[in-house]
Amino acid sequence: MHDPAATPPPPAPELFTWEFATDPYPAYAWLREHAPVHRTRLPSGVDAWLVTRYVDAKRALADPRLSKNPVHHAEQAHAKGKTGIPGERGAELMTHLLNIDPPDHTRLRRLVSQAFTPRRVAEFAPRVQELTDGLIDAFAAKGEADLIHDFAFPLPIYAICDLLGVPREDQDDFRDWAGMMIRHGGGPRGGVARSVKKMRGYLAELIHRKRDDPGDDLISGLIRASDDGEHLTENEAAAMAFILLFAGFETTVNLVGNGVYALLRNPDQRERLQRSLDAGETGLLATGIEELLRYDGPVELATWRYATEPVRLGGQNVAVGDPVLVVLAAADRDPERFDDPDRLDLSRSDNKHLGYGHGIHYCLGAPLARLEGQAALGTLLTRLPDLRLAVDPSDLRWRGGLIMRGLRTLPVQFTAVRD
Repeated sequence: MHDPAATPPPPAPELFTWEFATDPYPAYAWLREHAPVHRTRLPSGVDAWLVTRYVDAKRALADPRLSKNPVHHAEQAHAKGKTGIPGERGAELMTHLLNIDPPDHTRLRRLVSQAFTPRRVAEFAPRVQELTDGLIDAFAAKGEADLIHDFAFPLPIYAICDLLGVPREDQDDFRDWAGMMIRHGGGPRGGVARSVKKMRGYLAELIHRKRDDPGDDLISGLIRASDDGEHLTENEAAAMAFILLFAGFETTVNLVGNGVYALLRNPDQRERLQRSLDAGETGLLATGIEELLRYDGPVELATWRYATEPVRLGGQNVAVGDPVLVVLAAADRDPERFDDPDRLDLSRSDNKHLGYGHGIHYCLGAPLARLEGQAALGTLLTRLPDLRLAVDPSDLRWRGGLIMRGLRTLPVQFTAVRD
């Protein structure tokens, strides 16, 4: 009798190609089954461990031996500028929550949490809805749009700028800098670094102005925040404002873009959601956003971690200084954790996905992203009920960056709406 265990596994899939970027999930399924903690060379030339099973991913995200501080990278000289956000080192923007460990992380998170409160986010909901409606108004009469360029991209930029306290007359500059990050996210890092440098200069100037003339905005709140008399330094305030902007806008661009695309590709689920919205219900929209985060979320890999001591993970020995990348997209489709994980089910109730991380580095901006995602998808489906793809899915292209997962464009058509 043939022993299935003796059958060699199929050949390992090629990672980080354009074909892989279009649909990485078959490759991640192979890794989960055959090499759940897998050492590979990234396109940048950096060697790193990829963690793909849910149980290992959750453990790694919360393991204090896996540091967020790039100083622990064993090949720091070789990899300088190849990990983390391009340009943040040169722009003195390293002291933010994605790059530090306790106790500094604990202090900074506590200070930032005083300014970036759930109440502040909840009070911001009417402005998010106003921005959402205004962007749809701009293209509703045309009967067509690129939902990335015309909607998913500007919505979180203008929202986070408003929240931070960037004056309206300066917000288009931020849109330009953010656009540079999106366009160059999968290619040369220099274009992103130039935008980061310009953003850093602007934020330093804005923080000086807010110190003299504070308002009811997030940057003023960061300046005022104190813990036993200890305040954020100027570099810390600039770095925190930067990471709230940087991490806050692209995740929402991708949440909206990927989410709309998933709904258009799963018409049964889209129809369920539209019926629910037409009935004035919000429950399916709320669980649906969580399912879209799990199914094809905006963050494909969690940001960099570095082993500070030997770690045994998924049967592999991770050496001191080795980079570790937790593949959220793979963990969130693990059949050991989620029933029928490749099926989109907007009413999925047992859905403890890792889309916004886990442990002390759980995404601080998750409530804002959820608010923006619900406003964007709910309003789009309500106002443009016959929304449909304007191109064949094979014509769509995904951005090739390592951490984020998002479409370059999303051309759609619909019945023009005229006042």
